[in-house]
Amino acid sequence: MPPPDLSTANPPRRFVVAYLAGHGIGPEVTAAASRTLAGLGRAHGFVVDELHPAFDTEALTRSGHHLPAATRSATASADAVLVAGDTAPTLDGLRADLDLGARVTRVLDETGELTAFAPLRDEAVEWTVERAVAAARRSSGRLTSVGVSDAWTAVVDRHADRHPGVELAHVPLREALRRLAAGSAGVVVSERAVGDAVADAPLLAGRRRLVATGQLSADGPGLFAPAQTTASDLAGQGVADPSPILLATALMLTEGLGRQAAGEALEESLAAALRASRRPADQLGAGVASTTREFVDAVLGLLQSTRRDTEFALGAAR
Repeated sequence: MPPPDLSTANPPRRFVVAYLAGHGIGPEVTAAASRTLAGLGRAHGFVVDELHPAFDTEALTRSGHHLPAATRSATASADAVLVAGDTAPTLDGLRADLDLGARVTRVLDETGELTAFAPLRDEAVEWTVERAVAAARRSSGRLTSVGVSDAWTAVVDRHADRHPGVELAHVPLREALRRLAAGSAGVVVSERAVGDAVADAPLLAGRRRLVATGQLSADGPGLFAPAQTTASDLAGQGVADPSPILLATALMLTEGLGRQAAGEALEESLAAALRASRRPADQLGAGVASTTREFVDAVLGLLQSTRRDTEFALGAAR
């Protein structure tokens, strides 16, 4: 008797991702993210259906509007939205359309990684804290809380008590900013009143880091992007650094699509590829010594060695 056809018994999970490339190096780095996601999907048992709506200056050229109705519709229907850079003013209109309740910032440098959560509105405090506690439990088991009110402290304590494996520390803002600058903060959750300061701290530290941002929704698509602009004189030369958007892609996988193992494998592979480039530590993320495609090749080649997941679906496309 032939073996059962597991490809039909366990079809891969499908996700819809809307890519917003914009101008400059945007089309090149979003193409790198698309190729990386396809490789991850083959390894981890999921498929990404892509939407590529016109956005920003590209949309203005085509339709006379930076954020046309078709683009708004495409992003609303997606499971997640990946943007080439988070500095475009057009993003303000998109953020207003989406039901975004929390912000998450992911940082990668030579000291490791850190992740910072903060609610964007009062109604999202509970689920933001719960997501931060869950993220801490998945990683180091340590959570740092930054707040200015007794009510905030009580909320974080209550959620942390539900996860006995999480070690919680409440620290004042000044100490939190020092830890963020040092790169040793792990997972941080901050009260809305100080959320902007905590989110901006990694960008103000005195060394090069990869920083990705996300705005999360409890029941709709999240918005993810590298913390950089797409404007560059390298556009069209095939040498744009894809590492910032690959970090944003990893963040999208873990916090937007619930594919924890795939996101962690991508981030580990990205870090390994950056180390292999043998650049000085203070130049991390400053530009790879290869073409965009060659760097993605290196990241994809490292994926198998970084896999230790339980997400892989039998019968997924290989």
